[in-house]
Amino acid sequence: MLFEIITFVLDVVVGFVAGACLLRLTMQHQRVPFGNPVGRMVFALTDWLVLPLRRLVPAAGRWDLASLVAALLLELAQYALLWLLLGASATVLAVPVLAVFGLARLVLSGLIGLLLVFAVLSWVQPGSPVLQVLGRLCEPLLRPLRRFIPLVGGVDLSPLAVMVLLQVGLIVLGNLQRTVLAGL
Repeated sequence: MLFEIITFVLDVVVGFVAGACLLRLTMQHQRVPFGNPVGRMVFALTDWLVLPLRRLVPAAGRWDLASLVAALLLELAQYALLWLLLGASATVLAVPVLAVFGLARLVLSGLIGLLLVFAVLSWVQPGSPVLQVLGRLCEPLLRPLRRFIPLVGGVDLSPLAVMVLLQVGLIVLGNLQRTVLAGL
């Protein structure tokens, strides 16, 4: 029971901070201004880790690789700590593999969360400044499907379609992770 509690707390904390690092990466790539409440929160959560990493990890064009490395390091630290708590019974090679899969799972579930918040805010607070930020982040995902999915009664169903595709991606990722870990 204690291990499950520790795992849950680590998932929440690391997921929140690593998710903020990934949001920072995406916001910088999409050139979303950081002067809004979302941007200020992202900076407050990630500056302590991303700014020192920028001295070691240069950007690649519009991609802030320091933010990506920060998210991966957080995932790696989480799985290393869990590995140690288990008594290092599994092979140490599983730790970086789990960290990479954890990061991929965080990307997919983070996108689902962004789309869900975007869809709900578009219904209840269409003039919200947060909605504008989320719209710029979600638009690259929604644009391709909007060409094929018509409005139904004035409602855009493309966020739902993208969330279904992302859920399928999570299922495929879970099966791939089991296959890779079985080979270690």
